[in-house]
Amino acid sequence: MSRLRLVILDVDGTLVDSQAIIVEAQRRTFRTHGLAPPTRERSLSIVGLSLPEAFRVLLGEGRDDGLADAMAQTYRDVFFKLRADATHAEPLYPGVRDTLAALSRREDVLLGIATGKSRRGVDHLVDREGWDDLFATIQTADDAPSKPHPGMIRRALAQTGIAAGDAAMVGDTTFDMDMARAAGISAIGVSYGFHGVGALSDRGAHTIVDRFADLVPALDGLWRG
Repeated sequence: MSRLRLVILDVDGTLVDSQAIIVEAQRRTFRTHGLAPPTRERSLSIVGLSLPEAFRVLLGEGRDDGLADAMAQTYRDVFFKLRADATHAEPLYPGVRDTLAALSRREDVLLGIATGKSRRGVDHLVDREGWDDLFATIQTADDAPSKPHPGMIRRALAQTGIAAGDAAMVGDTTFDMDMARAAGISAIGVSYGFHGVGALSDRGAHTIVDRFADLVPALDGLWRG
């Protein structure tokens, strides 16, 4: 029997196209606190970090951590309300549903999640897509330090019993690549997310796919190597 492998997936920018709702939630959050919102590019540059860390980065040096924490809570509340509005849907990227289904049928693969989303946000996605039995491990910003700290990956490996050499992280940001390399696992980038191909390559992506449907051959190639 083939060795069991673990494929750990980021969510925003990898499985789900959440750009519009993230930008709008940040815009409303900044205005609630009497601050000018960041540009769209700046808003998306911190996707993947846990919320308090994301707002610390957006606010810049010299700002009170208490403000970042307060804005993180405002963002959670705003995001929850926006998600109830169909105009702020978070669609899956093309190929995600079929590719995950194909991977889930393989006896040599376990699937996991490591995301800057909250547990509530991941639970919503899992319920929406009917993925209750799909993932062997789910790690969120509620469980471990923010990316790029390797804590989420280490927890996923411990929970599944998979060795680092038999695991891969799939994500769209440099935070995902840094986290994977820090944990000693393979790093696969997706080119359609929030950070560019050059940045992913510079941060150690072993390979980069342009479509989520290309993930299966990319994994097979990585494991054969």
